[in-house]
Parts: sequence; structure tokens; C-alpha cells
Amino acid sequence: MTVSRSILLWASQNKWMKSNVPKLFFVQKALKKFMPGEEVEYALSEAVSFQQREIGTVFTKLGENITTLAEAETVTNHYLEVLTKINNQKVSAEISLKLTQIGFDISVDAAKNNLGKILKSAEDKNNFIWIDMEQSAYVEKTIEFYKHFRKNFSSVGICLQAYLKRTKRHINDLLPVSPNIRLVKGAYMEPPEIAFAQKSLVDKNYFEIAETLLKFNKEGIARIAFATHDLNMISKIKEYSKLNDIRKDGFEFQMLYGIKPAEQIKIANEGYKIRVLISYGSAWYSWYVRRLAERPANVWFILKNLVAK
Repeated sequence: MTVSRSILLWASQNKWMKSNVPKLFFVQKALKKFMPGEEVEYALSEAVSFQQREIGTVFTKLGENITTLAEAETVTNHYLEVLTKINNQKVSAEISLKLTQIGFDISVDAAKNNLGKILKSAEDKNNFIWIDMEQSAYVEKTIEFYKHFRKNFSSVGICLQAYLKRTKRHINDLLPVSPNIRLVKGAYMEPPEIAFAQKSLVDKNYFEIAETLLKFNKEGIARIAFATHDLNMISKIKEYSKLNDIRKDGFEFQMLYGIKPAEQIKIANEGYKIRVLISYGSAWYSWYVRRLAERPANVWFILKNLVAK
């Protein structure tokens, strides 16, 4: 792991910086690169624009590790309202949520009840819910949580992280339930005992897992999404799919709002499925800094705003 990435991941968890950095005007200005606005209406507006380019979207409300069940209920009701808005406006938008937003840290039973409501609403509206993955301490519990709901709901997927050394084992454990999987590289600071520290090893693991998922899903029985901005990785996945007669609609790519928008359009124009993840909400600091850590060169974007008129 590079020094700059390590510093940024440390900064994403620093309490003083969480409290003070978001107040800086130039940081709020630079945030626009990755997030259209704090309210869901901004995400809905962007979703309409993306849909016109044959690009779908995924919405996620920022904020995790809520501390009361009342907060969890508020977040749950918010997502139910968002699903209704998506349905009414007929946009191709899905939802990605963190379990700690709906009470996972406080009461597993409450979190199950809240997610059950969200999944039922999504099913009724022909929509889809992604369960995002959090730090390594949550991985095993999140997978078990997902398997519980996968028995009764087809429109639910889970995010897995290629930088964790145990992810291949988790993939093999999940395959019997025909999982819908979004594969990411990973954006939390984790110890070297459980996570690959070198980018080359993360990339190697990512592609090997991608091969497994593409082979598994050759008949299109599940949804497989490759969430990455690594153009070399995207090219390798495309080439592998061609060589193995895997249809373009047998998998999809997912990228973040504001990152390589020209490539997003190119992927869509080539006939591949692609969705753009649009984040919103006021609790954006930790998420934002983790995005910078994925590509530290983005820090220059912020620095340029210091001198911009």
C-alpha cells in the first residue's frame, strides 16, 4: 500500500478531520466531482440523464454505524420513499445500502425486519437492492445475513472485496445459493494478515475471482457486476468473456459518478451493461476520502480548487 493511500485511509477515520474538513469551502466545491448533491433529488435528476445514454444507476445514501433504532427506522423509511420515487419517475435506478445504516450494530433482528421491508418494496416495484460491504469485521456476518434473505428474495445482491484474502473462499461458499455479486477491490484500511497490501496482488485476485464468477454465470442465472475503474481490468474481463462465449448481457460493469465518464459512455456504446453509483447525503466525508485513496492523484483536483477563482 502506498504512503499516500495509507495517509488518506487514516484521514477517512480521523474524528477531528471528520468534524472539521467538510466545513471547508474548497472541499465542498471539489466534492461535486464525485457527488451531484446531498439530496436524493439530485441523484434522481442525474439518473434521468444517464438513462438517456443507456446507462443505469445505483443510489446510496451516505452514512453508516447509526447508534439508535430510531435512526435505523428513519433510514429504512427513507429508502422506502426512494423506491417509490424511482418507481413513479420510471428511472432505471437501484439501491445500495449498508447494514449498519439499518440497525445491524444494535439489533440483528431489527436489521432483518428493516431489510425485509425494503426488499419486499423493491420486489413489488421490480427493483433491486445491493447490500454493500463494510470493514472486515462485518464480512462474515454480512454474508450470513445475505444468505438468509437470498432464500426468499431474488432481487438482492451482495458486494465482495477482492483485497481480502478470504474472498475466494466466500465466493465458493456462496455459489450454491446462486448469488448476485458485485465485485470491488476494497477501500478500507485492513491489516496485511487479512488483506493484500500490494496492488498487483489485489488485481490478480480480482481477475481470478472474475473468471470464477463468469464461468459460474455463463447461463445467466444470477447478476454479476464488476465495479472497477481499472481500464486494464475492464479490458481483460471483456477479452475473457469473448474468448469463452459469454454474452455481453451476462454481466455488467459499475463505476462511480464522476470517475471516467467518457469510459462509462464508451462501455455502454459497446453494448455492455453499465450502472453508475450515485451517492448523496450529508455524511460524505469518510466515503469521499476513501474515494481519493483509491486514486490518490485525485487529490490534485482538490488542490487546484485552492487557487481557482
